[in-house]
Amino acid sequence: MSFEKWHALGNDYVIVEAADLPLELTPARVRRICAGHTGVGADGVLLLSQPDEPGYVARLRIFNPDGSEAELSGNGAREAILYLRRRGWTDADTFSIQTVAGEIRPTITSETTCTVDMGRARLQSDDYPGGDPGGRGELSAAGRTWRFQHVQVGNPQCSIAVAGADELAALDLPAIGPAIEHHILFPNRTNVSWFTVLAPGRIRARIFERGAGETLASGTGATGAAVTYALQGGESPVTVVLDGGELEVDVGEDLHINLTGWAVPVFRGELAPEFLEELNATQ
Repeated sequence: MSFEKWHALGNDYVIVEAADLPLELTPARVRRICAGHTGVGADGVLLLSQPDEPGYVARLRIFNPDGSEAELSGNGAREAILYLRRRGWTDADTFSIQTVAGEIRPTITSETTCTVDMGRARLQSDDYPGGDPGGRGELSAAGRTWRFQHVQVGNPQCSIAVAGADELAALDLPAIGPAIEHHILFPNRTNVSWFTVLAPGRIRARIFERGAGETLASGTGATGAAVTYALQGGESPVTVVLDGGELEVDVGEDLHINLTGWAVPVFRGELAPEFLEELNATQ
């Protein structure tokens, strides 16, 4: 089983082509592959296969390190997009990819960067069934009340504004995040982003991803924070400063999203026969 390891702002994924996959990717097997000391080590697995509808270059499935399947990942999508181009799946600059969240349409802008048309963000969804039309809400978690904005960007985002950079830096995300991710308001769990304004059109964000925990970066998490900032009157495009680097999110008046950033390969390899045997024995 051959694979490549890529990262985008420190958010790393193992990329596998279905044709090279000798076994089914069950949740337990994904967890084994993503394990830091006994596996390849990654924030998730990207599985690429031939599309089952015309007009697409590939079908992309995204798995979290806990084995659950994600609808979309902004960083993972860029890694898959640039991988597809480098590996000869397409020579076009603009093309379409199938995901669980629907069509995404990237435009490659350099060997390491692309802009992804993420479609329109929504403020109402089944991921926050009790929400008002504007997606606003309030919850209690970790001994504190949080006012939040629900944003659906292919996956559910719970975005929370805080007063300043010092407060943002002091947040203990591993202690706070799980209670919000699993809150009763969010039947499918939720991703969470906290952000503060640094300057007009520039925000700083920290991300707690569903099924992964705190991460160096998240494209959809950055998008959720940028949409919330724009809804509060902020300028667009929005530069989102994350622990792993910066992303640019263009938020249209109709909440149409274009996400721009980079992704690079780390290494290519093959799983050892002994590890494949362990995976085969893992259900």
